[in-house]
Amino acid sequence: MSTKNLKTLREIFDKNGFFCPIDVLSSQEALALKKNFDRVENRFGEEKATYSMHNLHVKEEWVLRLATHPNLLAPLKAILGPNMILLDSRFICKYPVGAEEEKEAFVAWHQDARYWGLEGDVVSVWMAVDDADDDNACMQVIPGTHKNGILKHVTESKEGNLLSTNQTISQELYDTSKAVSCPVKAGQMSLHHGLLVHGSGTNRSNRRRCGYVIRYVSTTARPIEDPDRPRSFPATVLVCGKNTNQNSFEDNSPEWFTWRE
Repeated sequence: MSTKNLKTLREIFDKNGFFCPIDVLSSQEALALKKNFDRVENRFGEEKATYSMHNLHVKEEWVLRLATHPNLLAPLKAILGPNMILLDSRFICKYPVGAEEEKEAFVAWHQDARYWGLEGDVVSVWMAVDDADDDNACMQVIPGTHKNGILKHVTESKEGNLLSTNQTISQELYDTSKAVSCPVKAGQMSLHHGLLVHGSGTNRSNRRRCGYVIRYVSTTARPIEDPDRPRSFPATVLVCGKNTNQNSFEDNSPEWFTWRE
């Protein structure tokens, strides 16, 4: 991506709080990603693959190579700057629920930053393992809501919320009529700000919808005390630049991680 295009990306991201799609992987790399994930999915099973494949980037070399792919890091550096930390990562799979079934499996409207206990901007990557579109319930966002600060979250009353905290934003604080979809093909990614209101519906298609969600922060960010949700950061990795700030983020790079920018 050219310097001019990166500048445009930054301007759009600042205005809307998200940007998609962004090409990251070649067709061969995208196929390798799917094969690698399918192997892990077969090992752990669908139940764990739904939301419990957490921080594999410090255990599996292919995952950390993905999270540090040059085509992935370049847009992030345009937003966060040259000194950047991988904070946390998770594979999320939304499996098909038949159209005739009453079961729901959705992600309620929420903000990532509500859960993170951080001071500073967080940018989330949604890296597509599978094609994600409206048919299999791709992510939806409400543009510009990242400018409204952290909104009040309450307990979701509807069953099927995949968020581990079962929270959602109070309905009077967002307008779903302004929501837009973020379709991405396998090997592409979307970016969204940690304060952007987003969510996704139930997958009523016959296709899996798997993505790799990765959180990045500038080294100027720092942890804060959050009595509602105490957090630790055991899997942080300095992916580019230097960390000269007194921010309490340790570099938990695996011994085999030798290709940092």
